[in-house]
Amino acid sequence: DSIMNDNSVERLIGPTAELSKKRCRLVYSSLGYDADVCLFYVKGEFFALDARCAHSGGPLCDGDIEEADGVLKVFCPWHDYDFDLRTGESGTSLQQQVYEVKLEDGNVFVKHASQLSLQPFADLKR
Repeated sequence: DSIMNDNSVERLIGPTAELSKKRCRLVYSSLGYDADVCLFYVKGEFFALDARCAHSGGPLCDGDIEEADGVLKVFCPWHDYDFDLRTGESGTSLQQQVYEVKLEDGNVFVKHASQLSLQPFADLKR
């Protein structure tokens, strides 16, 4: 494993059984709005991306997900920019940050530099 030069830690999001019931969930970051993450569950697999579109901050959780040539993409509802759920790459020059998802002991973990929660952090202005 290459040494990661970030301080990302595997963050417990919640039980797989619960999280697999919805196609997308907004996961709140303790760093605030811009660091929130979308947790997607598509075709039996979890993906985690920055929740706000790299283009102009649109809510990717509200986007459509389509499969083309075996590639799962989310389309931003604001300007229809597309991002590969696996790599974060776009048909444009944009790149969406993706995060590693791990399934362990019936729970979903996302590797992230900040605390993550399915509930908003009360002390943060949003």
